[in-house]
Amino acid sequence: MIVRARDLGVAFTGTPGRWNAITDVTGVLVGHTTLIEGNGPLKVGEGPVRTGVTVIVPRAEPMWLRPAFAGSHRLNGNGEMTGLEWVRQSGMLTSLIALTNTHSVGVVRDALVAWEVSQRDPGELFWRLPVVAETFDGVLNDINGQHVRREHVIAAIERASDGRVPEGNVGSGTGMMCHGFKGGIGTASRLVDVGGSTFTVGVLVQANHGSRRRLSIRGVPIGELITEREVPSAFAALSEGAGSIIGIVATDAPMIPNQLDAMAQRVGLGVARNGGLGEHSSGDLFFAFSTANESLAPCDVQDLGPLTSKFDMISLTYIDPFYEAVVEATEEAIVNSMVAADTMTGRDNITVHRLPHERVTELMPRENRTR
Repeated sequence: MIVRARDLGVAFTGTPGRWNAITDVTGVLVGHTTLIEGNGPLKVGEGPVRTGVTVIVPRAEPMWLRPAFAGSHRLNGNGEMTGLEWVRQSGMLTSLIALTNTHSVGVVRDALVAWEVSQRDPGELFWRLPVVAETFDGVLNDINGQHVRREHVIAAIERASDGRVPEGNVGSGTGMMCHGFKGGIGTASRLVDVGGSTFTVGVLVQANHGSRRRLSIRGVPIGELITEREVPSAFAALSEGAGSIIGIVATDAPMIPNQLDAMAQRVGLGVARNGGLGEHSSGDLFFAFSTANESLAPCDVQDLGPLTSKFDMISLTYIDPFYEAVVEATEEAIVNSMVAADTMTGRDNITVHRLPHERVTELMPRENRTR
């Protein structure tokens, strides 16, 4: 059973959805393929392998038939997220979203195209610019061996489901570390009650960023209190603060692209709550989409569709609670990525230790505990 931050008694602000996950947004699915093979010295092309791929399915219906309004934000740009130019131009997401390691972006992107080819009529003429993001797992993984293959992406798509989302050392988060501890995939959600309606905001992160000394959980300087003498850090293999974080925001609230740009921007505030800085060597890239406005016309040039599209949007008078939900869910998702992760030994016997659960519980003051 995966342990999460709330299981340790850490109290967060806001009200989560049923699963406290991005899948609380109806229709959103998440699937992982986890690759763990070999031990010992690095042999490029052979291993050890500590990597994978994670896929987010925004809608049950094909994205090329029902695109979603979307937006993005760059906190620090030492990273990659493909397809953003078309999202910025059109304001629409027309593909699945995939996460992986830095040197597997190309094969994952091509796999998403190949999967879509398999879903459409043979010989149909179309184009696609998939959204694929990465962080660097080369401290633990044979990243130059490029072990992620097309079939791993397809398997993640086929495994995609709603409900509880596996976190920590899974999928694209397998070889990642966060604030000097083991990191990976984390997720959380918030319910937003405004104007007599309830909406959901979900966040999923691939957390591979931050320095040990700046780690804070609910205002407690955990990174200073759990020293490297107590729990060693793997930063000897990588400069302190190097790494990246990818944040994906989903909501069922009707929002237009510039509002979703602003939602993606607020992920950075959640990163900062836990001590993230957006260092020079970090790739901190955030993406947001709305599952509302399901009647948007396809934007393929071959699919002319209706002359106009009608849509709803949240009034800016009510936007602040959604920003707050993003910040809260991001903060919790990052902590979940560390709490759910286990200690892992990878290439050249480098070990990245998990965040010690007992110490976190012990260090939380009474006002920040749920039990």
